[in-house]
Amino acid sequence: MKFQSVILATALMSVPAPAAVTDLASNGFTIGQTRMIAAPPAKVFAILVVPGRWWSSEHTFSGSAANMSIDARAGGCFCETLPGSGSVQHLVVVNVRPGEFLRLQGMLGPFQAVAGIGVLTFSLAPDAAGTRLEMTYQVAGYANMKIAGKGYDAMSKAADGMLSDQLDRLKRAVETGSAEP
Repeated sequence: MKFQSVILATALMSVPAPAAVTDLASNGFTIGQTRMIAAPPAKVFAILVVPGRWWSSEHTFSGSAANMSIDARAGGCFCETLPGSGSVQHLVVVNVRPGEFLRLQGMLGPFQAVAGIGVLTFSLAPDAAGTRLEMTYQVAGYANMKIAGKGYDAMSKAADGMLSDQLDRLKRAVETGSAEP
């Protein structure tokens, strides 16, 4: 549990908070973000389901985004392999329509210490400029303040900043072939 607190503290210091927290309550929050990506939805989706190409290594347990994978089918895992034969299940795919929609349930990173559920949804729509990608992440449940620090207000800002970074990286990976700035 101490490890989870260290990860949350690091997340709070290492990412900006773009203020896309659309709802906040004592038992959870919702984040909503949109990116316009200059590529067709099929291409965006094809890269979305390969997080090793765009996810930041800073936001992994293993220290390497190359260890992240998504099995893009209902019941599939958004998982991470760890050294020594370990693994982390971050989320489970609950609804997938290639090129259109991906919904996952579970808790990312430090939220795994929360007794609750998270729902991460990616919606892709064709747009004159390419693809309109909308992402929402909803988290709800009991958060022990000894683990969660300052509660959902601080946790939502950290998650918002982290997810904003991930979406920017996805956009760059699709448009340029590299997630790096």
